Amino acid sequence: MLCKSRNICSIYRSISVAAALSSKPNSHFIPDSVFHYTEEVLASKLAPILQSCTSLTESNIGSVLKKGKQVHAQVTVNGIDNLGILGTRILGMYVLCNRFTDAKNLFFQLQLCYASPWNWLIRGYTIMGRFNLAILLFFKMLVFGTNPDKYTFPYVIKACAGINAVKLGKWLHGMVQSSGFEDDVFVGSAFIKFYAENGCLGDARLLFDKMSQRDSVLWNVMLNGYAKDEQSVNDVVELFREMRRSETKPNSVTYACVLSVCASETMVKFGCQLHGLVVRCGLEMDSPVANTLIAMYSKFCSLFDARKLFDLVPQADRVTWNGMIGGYVQNGCMDEALELFHEMVASSVKPDSITFASLLPLVSISEDLHQGKAIHGYIVRHDVSMDVFLKNAIIDMYFKCGKVEAARNIFNCSPAVDVVICTAMISGFVLNGMSFDALEVFRWLLIKKMRPNPVTLASTLPACANLAALRIGKELHGVIAKRGFQEILYVGSAVTDMYAKCGRLDLAQQVFRRMSDRDVVCWNSMITSCCQNAEPELAIDFFHQMGADGAKYDCVSISSALSACANLPALHYGKEIHGFIMKSAFSSDVFVESALIDMYAKCGNLEVAWRVFDLMAHKNEVSWNSIIAAYGNHGLLKDCLDLFHGMQKDGFQPDHVTFLAIISACGHSGRVEEGKHYFNCMTKEYGITPRMEHYACMVDLFGRAGLVEEAFGVIKSMPIAPDAGIWGTLLGACRLHGNTELAEMASEHLLGLDPQNSGYYILQANLHANAGKWDMVSKIRHMMKERGVQKIPGYSWTEVNNGTHIFGAAVASHPQSAQIYLLLDNLLMELQNEGYVPQINLQQQHNYPQKSVNSD
Repeated sequence: MLCKSRNICSIYRSISVAAALSSKPNSHFIPDSVFHYTEEVLASKLAPILQSCTSLTESNIGSVLKKGKQVHAQVTVNGIDNLGILGTRILGMYVLCNRFTDAKNLFFQLQLCYASPWNWLIRGYTIMGRFNLAILLFFKMLVFGTNPDKYTFPYVIKACAGINAVKLGKWLHGMVQSSGFEDDVFVGSAFIKFYAENGCLGDARLLFDKMSQRDSVLWNVMLNGYAKDEQSVNDVVELFREMRRSETKPNSVTYACVLSVCASETMVKFGCQLHGLVVRCGLEMDSPVANTLIAMYSKFCSLFDARKLFDLVPQADRVTWNGMIGGYVQNGCMDEALELFHEMVASSVKPDSITFASLLPLVSISEDLHQGKAIHGYIVRHDVSMDVFLKNAIIDMYFKCGKVEAARNIFNCSPAVDVVICTAMISGFVLNGMSFDALEVFRWLLIKKMRPNPVTLASTLPACANLAALRIGKELHGVIAKRGFQEILYVGSAVTDMYAKCGRLDLAQQVFRRMSDRDVVCWNSMITSCCQNAEPELAIDFFHQMGADGAKYDCVSISSALSACANLPALHYGKEIHGFIMKSAFSSDVFVESALIDMYAKCGNLEVAWRVFDLMAHKNEVSWNSIIAAYGNHGLLKDCLDLFHGMQKDGFQPDHVTFLAIISACGHSGRVEEGKHYFNCMTKEYGITPRMEHYACMVDLFGRAGLVEEAFGVIKSMPIAPDAGIWGTLLGACRLHGNTELAEMASEHLLGLDPQNSGYYILQANLHANAGKWDMVSKIRHMMKERGVQKIPGYSWTEVNNGTHIFGAAVASHPQSAQIYLLLDNLLMELQNEGYVPQINLQQQHNYPQKSVNSD
């Protein structure tokens, strides 16, 4: 009786549940027949629902899940306790619909001696990106005693790839081999993809060659693995040719992969051949292929072909538009890129973050702040997703346009900041001369437990160089060496540049010579560093080694070498480089020609310097400044001013470098009033803020003319703190004109600013010696000894018959020293016979004529 009562209650509950289900709209179940559903019938009803799960979208996921739950309810209502295959299918439905809580609850009701329930849950965790849980569940499966099947391994392998667990993947591969599943297409493909994505191309290829069946997916996985490795470009081409010889035909994914390699490696001829093959196969209008072709022609600088292909695409999607806009940006075509952007908007194709990340670098190059703000405003108004790349592009744009605070605001307002954005901030601060702020961002990055990448470290090193922070630079070098980044070209170049700018040219050379591969940037960095560290001979040696090493010279290499020739001076080396320029493509480069002008002028050949300038097809501010400085340094003030006015007539506005050359020329010519006039003209008429160099020139202008008090007045009026160079200029003027009082003041500042510069001690000692204060001379020499300051001997160069002769102060190192000094003694005796009296004491005042040195 009790048993019958329970059955009646069970039937009543079943009828109630069925009635509740039938009352819902769109119900596909008839309550009257609820007791007639068998497991087979429910399985047949579940089949189309599972089929719908394969094409889930946001719009249909709700209805699919609803139908699946109804089937699950019918299973419960019909009292099917043995949830075998049917229960596993329902579990799969929950996984595909992203209902993992329901899936887990059902999982523990199933028969776990079979692999299928485990497979579905492992698949679910992998889809969610919970790779650790997927792997943990796999090991629980093994502990439970359930044997994995061929459907288990692909998702476990994918989970290993998700956490870059190469060793675990290889262990899993051994397990698969012992289980006999290695030849399965899906398992084998999963392993090949795993190895290829983790850089184990040898293992991937070994397994690929073993596969008895190789479909297009497998070929494409292998091709993409080679394509991602810069050293395996030739393997991509060979594997593609092998694929064409096989029974498997290349598809659009294949062609897109191989064409992308052609674009990155500028394989023009092969890329054009592939294009012909694509046309023959009828795939040229396939979206991935067409987009890759546009990118390839853009990289080849064949924008006409890229645009022609773009116009032929019947329905260009967002990727196609972005590719063409990116092509214009890469080739510096600002107007065309903006015009195409407006066409994109007019075509109702909504720009995304990639569109703007492609467009903004061109704004950064042109430094068009108005245009950049307009694009930023569009992004904000249209709620464009601000991913990492777009934030980087906006920050970079504001930094390059000089709007540091705007870039800082974007950084501070970002809810999530990663190492890439921090790197952009570091680079931006360095670009704007804010090296201390750059180091602060780097410290903050470390505090937040972010791991700096090679770009971050290479961007931070210039900040150390600018601040001469050698200790921090060495620490960064240690991190770089420990993590193996020193072999990366741009990182190695940054390290050498940092050491050179911190005055450690020896360490810079050590790092440079240890680099296994050196590009033109590395060589240029060393040549420039030698010039900046007063090692012009070494710079020329590196220039010659660069050519012998097979590296191609560029305009920076040539300009730096010419600068070294000018500083040496070595006219014959300069002429050799000039001959090389005339035979190469550098003969029309404005910056190289400007360096030539400077070299000839500093080597004393002003006539040739003028000829180079006169023959220039295109002149700019740099070339005008070079020729103005050339005449100014030779004391030809009238010619210098004529050129200054000629520059303006030619449509070029003078800048701070122009006025620096003019004021310096006035100083060399003793024209104080003209110097004052042009300094005031620079500030008042042209609105140029004086820099440290301009104030140094004004101090030198007054100091040369004997107006030491006026020179000191310039220093007192400076809005910025004077550096050691300015105080040194004043000290030199005081020594020349015997002003010991001001000399003492200048010395105090100098010894505080640059205590290891021997030149300042010598100047001060000579000043006191001229005044007869030998006790002060002794005191200064004792101070030098206490501080360990070594007197650096002076050297001079002269060129005779294409040979450079070097002479050192108080050093008879020249092989013909005896003959030279004997000749000098004879000349001095003849001068004294003619009435010449050597001036030992230079305390007297010198009055400079207020006229041009070349005037009569």
